[in-house]
Amino acid sequence: MTARIPVSILGATGTVGQKFVRLLADHPWFEVAAVAASAASAGKRYGDVVRWREPVVLPERIAALTVQPCAPPLPGPIAFSALDADAAGPIEQAFAAAGAHVVTNTRNHRMDPGVPLLIPEANLDHLALVDRQRDGRGWPGAILANPNCSTAALVLALLPLHRAWGLEKLFVSTMQAVSGAGYPGVASLDILGNIVPFIGGEEEKMERESRKILGTLGPDGVIPAEFAVSAHTNRVATVDGHLMTVSAGFRTRVTPEQALAALRDFRASPRVVCLPSSPTPPVEVDMRADRPQPRLDLERGRGMAVTVGRVRPCPILDLRLVLLGHNTIRGAAGQAVQIAELLVAEGRVERPA
Repeated sequence: MTARIPVSILGATGTVGQKFVRLLADHPWFEVAAVAASAASAGKRYGDVVRWREPVVLPERIAALTVQPCAPPLPGPIAFSALDADAAGPIEQAFAAAGAHVVTNTRNHRMDPGVPLLIPEANLDHLALVDRQRDGRGWPGAILANPNCSTAALVLALLPLHRAWGLEKLFVSTMQAVSGAGYPGVASLDILGNIVPFIGGEEEKMERESRKILGTLGPDGVIPAEFAVSAHTNRVATVDGHLMTVSAGFRTRVTPEQALAALRDFRASPRVVCLPSSPTPPVEVDMRADRPQPRLDLERGRGMAVTVGRVRPCPILDLRLVLLGHNTIRGAAGQAVQIAELLVAEGRVERPA
């Protein structure tokens, strides 16, 4: 591809919006053509209104863009949405109705029967929901969602095990970074030296979304996978990275040695491996006694790989393990960019001549 595809970012001033800017600034297929935000920022220079939190310099070309209102039309066939969930629903629908492919990080449409909830390595076939969505709603565009940040890492890590032995019961306890709460997020006096054992709506998202992603495509939408999930979510004083301890039971008995072999051998479909954002391998195994750790393992696969360790027998279910995922890359902007790449690779978004 020689010419890059223009794209727009909705909610560009927030934490995930800034991550989109960073990941797309030098992307080989995409070029940021517009940034959009609330009425308070619209009409102003992006560099003047954004409180830039990324550990790289804000590209001057993007800093110079004038912030647009979050209303169609905006340049390009793809709109990345990092909008606040309270406002996102009708705005994303308006862009889809105007012909844009909206790849959203918000929760609003994830459980909509007509919207694919995608992890490209896991449920590529769910992309067919785009055609049904367009036909059913008369939209020239479409909405595609990526899952909640903890669900994204959890499902990718368990995917090879589920395919081989069939998940039946799943217990997961999360230790989630403060960046998952956005900026300014959790008050310092609430989190420093502390753990908060509640993240609103998070447990329900993990329980619902994991079953949709691993479900099968039926005539009326996705038939959720049949396994039980018990999730406990906790906010901890790390900046980035969601660490999870998991116990899993399967329909067929599995040993740690078999599980490790499946995890190490797992590769995505060739249709996904070719995407610029796809890590190879998507799941990395580190069986050192004290790994994975957010400080040491978070950037594997440029933040798109999930690291699994401490795979061992469970006295209650079958297996215990620990997994780590980057919540703002694999769990948010990075996976949304990967979904957009998939749209291009599958011919659903036209490449420039």
